[in-house]
Amino acid sequence: MLWLYITLGTAGGLALIILFVWFNNSCLQKTYYDIAFQCTEEFKIVHLSDLHGKNFGKRNLKLIEKVSAEKPDVIVITGDIIHTYTQRNCQTAVEAVSQLKEIAPVLYVAGNHEMRNKGYRQLKKQLAEGGADVLDNASATVNGITFVGLNCASIKNDTVFKITPASSPKILLAHLPQYFEKYSCAGYDLVLCGHAHGGQWRIPFTGIGLYAPGQGKFPKYTSGVHKSGKTRMVISRGLGNSRCPLRLFNRPEIVVINCKPE
Repeated sequence: MLWLYITLGTAGGLALIILFVWFNNSCLQKTYYDIAFQCTEEFKIVHLSDLHGKNFGKRNLKLIEKVSAEKPDVIVITGDIIHTYTQRNCQTAVEAVSQLKEIAPVLYVAGNHEMRNKGYRQLKKQLAEGGADVLDNASATVNGITFVGLNCASIKNDTVFKITPASSPKILLAHLPQYFEKYSCAGYDLVLCGHAHGGQWRIPFTGIGLYAPGQGKFPKYTSGVHKSGKTRMVISRGLGNSRCPLRLFNRPEIVVINCKPE
């Protein structure tokens, strides 16, 4: 009988591990923030990032339902909506945008995964046809707020200063969070970023991530709200995975930001 107990114990342990991995990588989590700045009335932003071609349920139904329940005024996507340029990845991205557009205006800016794929020009066209307002070094106005999108390929140079409007309130969509000081110097009220995937594997109960591209080990900018001067930056932990296929203690995140007048 000992072998039976060992077998059952091993099977039970493996089942728990599989459930734990699934929960960490497929069970969506909402994070709420209240941000006060120079807006004239309250409005709600749903911030998504780093989908990487992932589906949460058939045709991303679970994701769409959770976003819809928030009744946002605007939905922003801060890059890496695809992982590699494949028909499946692009179809997932365009379908997601098309469904989200039925909930609220969708503003999109490219991440590094789009920029390094030769098919981005075609994807950009498809996303626009699907209903996204593609902000590659461009701006759009929603609820009296100016949203500016900084193309990921332009982040390292001084483009952000050239495209930044003089008047506030203004919100920057930029994929890479490690350039926060530059965004702050440009005078934005709020910056929305992704890319770091929450540090991928997080130390439980600490909020500390282990690694992020562009920042290395124990990165500073992986999630949450950061402040520099009058500028606040909100980082999404993202939805999908990239080179590292697993998240640990770091569930896929939908960020909900309630913007309120100061």
